[in-house]
Amino acid sequence: MHDIADLERRGIPGVFVASSVFVDAAQTQGEAIGFQPERIFVEHPIQDRTDDEMVTIADKAYEAIVERITAS
Repeated sequence: MHDIADLERRGIPGVFVASSVFVDAAQTQGEAIGFQPERIFVEHPIQDRTDDEMVTIADKAYEAIVERITAS
């Protein structure tokens, strides 16, 4: 979250990507630091996924990430 906030302060668009188990934690941290970045949540868990599974997860999230980065 802090990395995305830093990018945004420098005028570089960013999107926070995390697995779905972190929805509440991301909201809470955003409130604590006063910053709610664009965000995408992917299926959980991530650990122990094969490379092919990770590519599938990334492919599913790709369009939404690009849309949020390029939104005005």
